[in-house]
Amino acid sequence: MARSLAGEFEHVVEEIARDDRFAGVEIVQHSTRGSGNKSVLSVTIDREGGVDVRTCERIASAINKRLQDFEEAYRLEVESAGLNRPLTKPGDYTRFAGRDAKIVTSLLVRGTKTHRGVLQGVRGTAVILKTESGELPLPIETIKTANLEYDVRADLKRAKEQRKQHA
Repeated sequence: MARSLAGEFEHVVEEIARDDRFAGVEIVQHSTRGSGNKSVLSVTIDREGGVDVRTCERIASAINKRLQDFEEAYRLEVESAGLNRPLTKPGDYTRFAGRDAKIVTSLLVRGTKTHRGVLQGVRGTAVILKTESGELPLPIETIKTANLEYDVRADLKRAKEQRKQHA
């Protein structure tokens, strides 16, 4: 039975998630899409404390090694989830409680589809977002995209306050 490039890519990404050589690395999301006459294989990873270039290179190498026998042209993208990390599963909303987030819903909630606030976790089947107008429950099934929002100004302010405390 012939294997497809996309199928093998899915399989190797699943294996990487369980591979002890990549302990602590989380596969945040992955996808396959067409671009002209080649496939684009994309993997977004994260790890406590962040991801370095070397980790991305090691994962790219492991994937390329498994796909080297395919004649189909492809481009592989392995990237860190970054400061504005996507939130892709219900556990992410609890794990990152207390952090600023932007959530886009597929339906209007309180007159808008884009919501910003501080994650409060999950209650039942809704993500709770603390906004300026109070708690906002967003049904998980209506969430189209969600990501953390890194606020440089808040980070600089925190660092300044910490320096004052240590001075």
